[in-house]
Amino acid sequence: MIRISTIFIAICMVLVAASLGLILYSVAGLSGMESAIAALTALTFLILYNAVSMRLRDRTDVGGQIADLSRGTADLARQVAEFGRRLAAIEGRVVSANSAGADRIQAVVGEINELGVLVKQLAVSVASHDDMLSSAAAAATAAAPASDPNPASDPSGVQQNELPPEDSEKTAAIAAPAPTVASETAPSRSQAQILTAVRDAVEKNRIDIYLQPMVTLPQRKVRFYEAVTRLRDDKDQVLAADDFIAIAEAAGLIGRIDHMVMLRCVQVLRRLMVRNKDVGVFCNVAAATLGNPTTFAQCLDFLEANRALAPTFVLEFKQATFRNLGPTESENLAALAQRGYRFSIDHVTDLRIEPRELADRGVRFIKVPAALLLDQRQTSASDIHSSDLSGLLGRFGIDLIAERIEGERSVVDLLDYDVRFGQGFLFAPPRPLRPEGASATGGASPNKAQQSHGSGNNPSVDGPAIDTVRATGNAALARRAAGPG
Repeated sequence: MIRISTIFIAICMVLVAASLGLILYSVAGLSGMESAIAALTALTFLILYNAVSMRLRDRTDVGGQIADLSRGTADLARQVAEFGRRLAAIEGRVVSANSAGADRIQAVVGEINELGVLVKQLAVSVASHDDMLSSAAAAATAAAPASDPNPASDPSGVQQNELPPEDSEKTAAIAAPAPTVASETAPSRSQAQILTAVRDAVEKNRIDIYLQPMVTLPQRKVRFYEAVTRLRDDKDQVLAADDFIAIAEAAGLIGRIDHMVMLRCVQVLRRLMVRNKDVGVFCNVAAATLGNPTTFAQCLDFLEANRALAPTFVLEFKQATFRNLGPTESENLAALAQRGYRFSIDHVTDLRIEPRELADRGVRFIKVPAALLLDQRQTSASDIHSSDLSGLLGRFGIDLIAERIEGERSVVDLLDYDVRFGQGFLFAPPRPLRPEGASATGGASPNKAQQSHGSGNNPSVDGPAIDTVRATGNAALARRAAGPG
């Protein structure tokens, strides 16, 4: 449209200039040259006028556009200012929320610290009560013969009747398990007899798994279980691990035993994880299994098939095994670590530990006897004080576990050493699984528990290990600290 209008205006200006020249030539009597010059002059003035008028019109339009742009810029500036104000308000709210959250966290941390101090004080009081009760029991035992110089001819018939009903029940509950313990205590055997019993147990699958819990300190919450291996002979007499491991290694049977124990441990772990996803199982592996290519290949295939359980399935080795690793053992250990499995070290005899090297090999737990940690003579023999060992291992991602804890006094001292996990008979002894292999987290009904204690049965068969831990936990500490009756 702009080009057509411009062409039309140009044609009109030419026609006007030509008409002016023709009129001057015909009417005014000017010559043709003069008429043409006049016509060109008129055409020039028309062109100049058209150019000036178009420039003025364009300037007006551009001025309007600039005014519109200025108004749009002003509106945009106002919107940016509004957004800045809102952003400043949001930042103020975030800062206030962070400060309030920090104050709340500090308050919670203070309360937790106070609770920790109270728990330590409670543990100290419980330990002192235990010492008092032990001394009182010893004094009562020593005074009993002096107070009754002429005992009756039938003490079982007279003294039992003189006891109150509650004391009679306690006496029956304490004395009843004695035959069970006696029946489980195997007589001394020769190595040939033990080897025969081990072979028979392996062939007939008489390998039992006992679970002993590892608890957090000071909360005493069950976090892991250690699988302890027991063998039964043809007379159902139990063989402890210390009695048959050396003989089984010499006979080449320890690999088959470890493979069967791994299978049982994985089954137990799967059942435990149905109720608690945070629980884990420690499975002991012998050095001979790690160095035997055939046996290790079977174990590796089984562990590869159960790779999903690697974060909660910990393989445990002796400290001597890690100190005497050969090329084959190191390669097999690296294969296990590559598949995500973590390792633990037990049977620690000294505190000369290299945490960086152990962490590089995949070690995440070290179990040290409580007596070794609390032995002041180890400070001079090791490069680090026992109280600093937990912090040193923690910097390399290794957790320290104090094992063989048997008294409350040891727990108090270990808390000062910042030990996070504990294991021992104080919390719960190793207990066998139920016949159907149920997990150790299920609870028995109160009636069933009372019947089992009343009849003198071993509570480890019907009751889970976790119940014993809860019975010796913070609630029991509070009851004992409150005093009798």
